[in-house]
Amino acid sequence: MERFEQNQEEEIKMVEEITNIRNEILNEIGKVIVGQKYVIELLLISLMSSGHSLFVGVPGLAKTLLVSTLAEVLNLKFNRIQFTPDLMPSDITGSEILDKDSISERRFFRFIKGPIFCNILLADEINRASPKTQAALLQAMQELKVTVGGETFPLNPPFLVFATQNPIEQEGTYPLPEAELDRFMFQIDVDYPSFTEEIEIVQTTTGIYKPSLSKILDAEKMLHFQELVHRVPVSDYVASYAVRIARSTRPDDSNSPDIVKKWVSWGVGPRASQFLVLGSKAKAVLEGRFTPTTEDVRHLAPSVLKHRLVPNYRAEAEGIKPIDVIEEILRRVEARA
Repeated sequence: MERFEQNQEEEIKMVEEITNIRNEILNEIGKVIVGQKYVIELLLISLMSSGHSLFVGVPGLAKTLLVSTLAEVLNLKFNRIQFTPDLMPSDITGSEILDKDSISERRFFRFIKGPIFCNILLADEINRASPKTQAALLQAMQELKVTVGGETFPLNPPFLVFATQNPIEQEGTYPLPEAELDRFMFQIDVDYPSFTEEIEIVQTTTGIYKPSLSKILDAEKMLHFQELVHRVPVSDYVASYAVRIARSTRPDDSNSPDIVKKWVSWGVGPRASQFLVLGSKAKAVLEGRFTPTTEDVRHLAPSVLKHRLVPNYRAEAEGIKPIDVIEEILRRVEARA
């Protein structure tokens, strides 16, 4: 009993520490990034949940700058890959080269690690690379491993992929397959700044101001916080609510609303339910709370579900988007036990 109470006290202190560190991170990021409060919130939740995220927005909205700034503040190893049509899988994972021992002159294959061996990988304009190249990320995102030449190499945690995508330019791009999209915890839509925010952006970026960023966290501490998020208890009430939302997106489910049966080809899988709960846990901890609520689930639902929902041809013809279906589902699914 005494040991249990001691563990409780330690976890309470860790929650308080995470909340304080969150505020420090926001202050440091705010030195570089103007506005984008919701985007940064989702980014931190993704980070604490060990989840990958896909950032969607037009060029020039500081998507790349935001991720690189976060990596610098957290003192994590950061690599950026510019995805292009001629990018090869080995350009991501690494490749084997034929080497020779200088003494015995024996020849052997030596593996040269690619940029994927880092803590935070920024996959810039991910939809510009071919499906074969995109597939090089799949094993790493799910299993924290890379297989090259029949040999498997582990990735050191924490490992997160933050990808960017331009929604307006379609020429020379490849749609991300559903299996890859499902590995991203969130689709984070990055919108234009407000009028006052854009004035501040112009004033700060066209002068001589160069912010100095402090290091807030390291990899070891980050892993402790991620483990804490997984240990956060969630009530059956909240878990049931998350699962009912996910199941309501499936046209063949008896409880799904008519709007889903009319406009959706495929609903979301169980991974969406998992991310709804895990993200809600992380959101609660970052805000200094010890368990998530149904309101946390509702808050995260659009970003978890919209890239997993597959509308049918009728929805596309009538201009119905996944977010329209999700909003209707959230109106219909009541937060009840």
